[in-house]
Formats: sequence, structure tokens, C-alpha cells
Amino acid sequence: MDEIANTVNLGPEAGTLQRHAATTLAEQLSAQFSARIRNRLLPPGSRLPSVRECARRYGLSTQTVVAAYDRLQALGLVEARAQRGYFVRAPGDTPVLARPRATQADAAAPMLAPTHATALVRGMFHQMGAGAAVALRGAPGSGVLPAPWLESAALGAALRRIARANELGQASLHYGDPLGDLALREALSRQLASLSVQVPPQQILTTNGASQALDLVLRALTRPGDAVLVESPGWAMQFAQMAHHGLKLLPVPRGADGPDLDLLDQLARAHTPRLFICVSVLHNPTGQSLSAASAHRVLQLAQRHGFQVVEDDVYAALAEPSSPRMSVLDQLQHTIYLSGFSKILAPGWRVGFVAAAPAVIDRLIDQKLLAVLTTPTLTERVLAYVLGQGQLRRTTQQVRDRLDAARARAVRLAEKAGCRFVTPPRGLLGWVDTGVDTATLSQRLLDAGYLLAPGHLFDPQQQPSTRMRINFTQTQDEAFWRAFAAARR
Repeated sequence: MDEIANTVNLGPEAGTLQRHAATTLAEQLSAQFSARIRNRLLPPGSRLPSVRECARRYGLSTQTVVAAYDRLQALGLVEARAQRGYFVRAPGDTPVLARPRATQADAAAPMLAPTHATALVRGMFHQMGAGAAVALRGAPGSGVLPAPWLESAALGAALRRIARANELGQASLHYGDPLGDLALREALSRQLASLSVQVPPQQILTTNGASQALDLVLRALTRPGDAVLVESPGWAMQFAQMAHHGLKLLPVPRGADGPDLDLLDQLARAHTPRLFICVSVLHNPTGQSLSAASAHRVLQLAQRHGFQVVEDDVYAALAEPSSPRMSVLDQLQHTIYLSGFSKILAPGWRVGFVAAAPAVIDRLIDQKLLAVLTTPTLTERVLAYVLGQGQLRRTTQQVRDRLDAARARAVRLAEKAGCRFVTPPRGLLGWVDTGVDTATLSQRLLDAGYLLAPGHLFDPQQQPSTRMRINFTQTQDEAFWRAFAAARR
């Protein structure tokens, strides 16, 4: 007999394969992989399990798996590569892993297909959606706090206050200031002053989240073909944004204290980069913060080589105010400061901002007008009220205390499951070494209903990795770590 049972369990999100169904087992298996590919849970460039591994894992014959893979090829969803296996295709494009890697000499990463980088984020949104075709138990690789942690009566109370003050019509019936609501920019100016960044409201521009803030900076200050310095590891979504703009990525290894300064100097000499995109505080994915000495040296190199430092501070609320930031040392002469509130308050409102020198802000206004005209005044004014009442400060302290406890538990569970922390655990995110290829591991755990963040997503060159990012708040469940240990074995 081909199969050892009437039903073959593919995991909670995949349902079961029915041996006596109207469709064959090969057709059912190909449909399961097809659903994952179409939902971007298996992004372009991903390698499917080998025929033998797939047959072993799901209790099928190798002939059945080959037939399923052949159907996926016929649908144009995967391609077979001699001696390498089956890979998910990028529609209308050369698959990511088929592209030549950059040499060490030019240190520039190849362009990435945006759908590959967005796979993790699609998966997280997919988990939140009702009636999703592929159900998930959890997202240990997520980069955000759980929604219940962010629940607060402050937002509703502030919204009602704005309505009672007869500001609702003013905020809703007219286009807002292209710079953003003045009340919010004044509140942001005070907030930045508490971090020792002295910037007036007219040097602050609001955006639809920190992601749009970076996009506007790239549109305003770079052109296709320009070189941009990036940290490695770093956030895949930012790599995808830069690739979309046709930029050449220059990876700089990130250590516990900051970037490799000697290599940064060499790359800047050789390539004349326009920008250096970096995270000073609670780096994603390592959780580390820049040392004061490294911050000084980066600014010296920026001045010497003529590039600007784009400081991404989206996890600012989870860090101590005294944490070293380059914008504090430089006061926005060679730095551009980005942040937002999605990680600590009202993710759905998408409120972010940029603080920069007047000449840079002027160019960003033009790009914002072209992209969205203005940002929503109502949500910005409500957020301004929340900041003015000190409610965010109280919420932030409560979240930090709760996060400390969650981190301690997650670290114990991770180490018990055989993980080694590459860098000391800090903040929301942990960077761990699993000892096995995490691209394969992530596919196995997807069968169990868990969405991982494998290490290759954080590499500008998409190289295989044994590392992965974990979210301390999303890895409290012992069931996940049991599934992890089983998949790792």
C-alpha cells in the first residue's frame, strides 16, 4: 500500500489528506503547498522539503510527493533545480536564490524580491485575519507586542475629549498641515527634548508609521544605483524597501557594541554611500544597543565621507531614555531620526515621524505631498493629547516591567530547548542560534502552526543561517518549545 493510513496529518493549519477523497493524495498535497505559496508563507526563493523528507514527514510514498511537486511546477509555482531540489518561483522574475551572490570585494548585496522579505509580515497579518486559509497557533518570530498588552482606556478617553471640544469637524473636514498636526509636533518636540534631542516642531514631519518615514527619506535623498550602508543582521523589510528603490546595499556586520567600524570606513571609501541605515537602541534582531564610543566614531565617518545616518528608533519606548543615540550627539547635523508608536500604542493608527535638519525636512514635505498629501489629523491630535497627559509614560513603564518577566521566562525555555543566545537578551527581541538551518526549521514548524523568523531573512545577502529571531512575549508557551525541539531533532 502506498500510504500507511487513511488520513495523513499535515499539521493544524493544513488539515488532513484524505486517502479516499474525490481527489488524489498528490492533488491534496500540492493544494496544501499551493495555499502556503499564494499566502506568501513560503516566499519566492524558498526551498521545499526534499522528496524523501516530505515523504517521511507526511507518511507518503516518494512517488506521491513527486507527483505533487510536478503539479506545482505545472502551475508555475515552483521550479526544479538539478541536484538542488524544488524552489518557490518569483512571479515574472528570476528566483531569489538563483541570482549570483555579491563577492566579498564589492560587498554589495543582490536585490531582493520584496515578496520574500514580506513573508513574515504577511504571515503575522494572516494570523490576525478571520477565516484565514492557513491557521496559525502563534508567531514566535513576530516583532510586536501582543495586542492585549497594548489595550488602554487612554485612547478612547482622548478621542471622546477631542469630540467634546468640537475639534472633530476641524480635524476631519479639512486637509491637515503637510508637516503634520501642530499639536502632535509640539508634543514630539518635548518628547525628543527628554531624550536630549533639541528639535523645534518645524523640523518634525509626521508619517504613516516609521516604515513610510524611511520610504520618504529614500525617495528624497537617493536615486537608483546609489549605495547605502546597512547593518547585518538587519530588518528584512527595510532591505526590501531599498531594493525596491534600486539601491545597492553595503552590509556592515553588527556586533554587541555597534557596527564593524573598520569595514564601514572601507566601504564608505570605496562606494561613496548616500546613507547609513542603523538602529542605535534595541537593535532588530539582536536587541543590542550602540556604545557611546561607536556612536562617536560612526558620526566621525559620516562627516568624513559625506553620508547621512538614518537612525531608526522604533523601539524607543522599550529602552531607557539614557540609552546612547547618535541624534543626541549630532543634534541632526548628519543624522535623520525616525520613530513611531506602533510598538507601544495604537499600531492601527500608523503614526510615525521624522526629525531632521530644515533642508532635509523641506525635501521630505515634497515627497509626502506626492505620496499621501497629508496624514490623518484626528488620530494625530488624539495622540498629542495622550502624550500631553503623560499617559504614554505610565503605559510604557508597565509594559517594560511586564516584558522583563516575560523575557526571563522565554530565555529559560529557549535555553532548555537547546538554543544559545548570540547576544545578551535585551528588550523585546532575542537573537538565538539553533544549531540547525532555520529555513528548513521554519517550514517544519509551520506544519505545527508556528511562524518563525529564520536568520536568512535578516541577512542582506539571504545566506543560510542557523539563527532566528524570537519575540520574548510570543514564546511563553511550552507547547511551542516542545514543537521546536521535535522539529530541531
